[in-house]
Amino acid sequence: MRSSQVTIKDIARALGISPSTVSRALKDHPDISPETKKAVTDLADELNYQPNSIALSLRHSKSNTIGVIIPQIVHWFFSTVISGIEDIAYSAGYSVIVAQSNESYEKEVKDVKALFNNRVDGIIISMSKETSKYDHFESVYDRGVPMVFFDRVCDALNTSKVVVDDHAAAYEATQHLIDQGFTRIAHLAGAKNLKISDERLKGYRTALEDHGLKFNPDYVVYENLADDERPSRALTTKLLGMSEPPDAVFASNDTSALGAMLAAREHGLKLPGEFGIVGFSNWRFTALTEPTMTTIDQPGFEMGQEAARLLIKEIEAKEEDIIEPETKVLKTKLIVRQSSRKLMN
Repeated sequence: MRSSQVTIKDIARALGISPSTVSRALKDHPDISPETKKAVTDLADELNYQPNSIALSLRHSKSNTIGVIIPQIVHWFFSTVISGIEDIAYSAGYSVIVAQSNESYEKEVKDVKALFNNRVDGIIISMSKETSKYDHFESVYDRGVPMVFFDRVCDALNTSKVVVDDHAAAYEATQHLIDQGFTRIAHLAGAKNLKISDERLKGYRTALEDHGLKFNPDYVVYENLADDERPSRALTTKLLGMSEPPDAVFASNDTSALGAMLAAREHGLKLPGEFGIVGFSNWRFTALTEPTMTTIDQPGFEMGQEAARLLIKEIEAKEEDIIEPETKVLKTKLIVRQSSRKLMN
């Protein structure tokens, strides 16, 4: 390995410790044990580790600009997050550059490079549904650019994150449908590679099992987070054509829930009454559908504020400060409307 390639992350990986521990050991921080300090310094000497001069110059030459990468700017949730980021950033004297990946991994890679080349002080990111490789994040992170992930996070990097408790939210949504009297509840899941999809699926399944209902894998279909209702409409139509069709749907987002609502109506089911639906995100249109849509409200504005606070804290940290990555978990709220009501006999 060439010395120019050696980073704190390389040392951390070789020793099985965190990059922040390596950083503190190299700075002779009193919280680090003598044994760990010796192991770190010995390996650093062996690999001829040198602090990244480019990274240091970037940290000391501020542009007072924050980069933000989101999957889709038209998404109500992401637009509220941007508002929260701007609220904190502008008050702290930072400008904000927003890029959208359009749910494309290749576009996301280009966005990261473009923001880095524009010398932003840090980047706030929510990953695209296609992203399963993280080299583009790692290369910029290793050059000293602070990053904060929100909603769709990258666990491969030891960065700060802002999320909601997707498991608890999905559990609450499913439990609500059960409490209404629905017993055959399907789930329109999101992209398989995203952690939020996995957590919502787990919450849905746990709620079923905790209430004595058997989990049926045939009731779980992956809608892949489309930006319109047509895919979920088609998937729900297939579900309703089963020999024992579901009597309710918990959807991974409100657009999917809208597609389920249209399919159920086309199938001749009464809403509210014969079929229950709960969405996720609380888009504005959910209060305007017929019937109005029950959904999980995500605190997008607050999420953006928290992400900006965490990023600015890291950007403005002094060289001697040790900033440990933080994970902020925000609460959601079930908004009960008409679409989840069941007519009791």
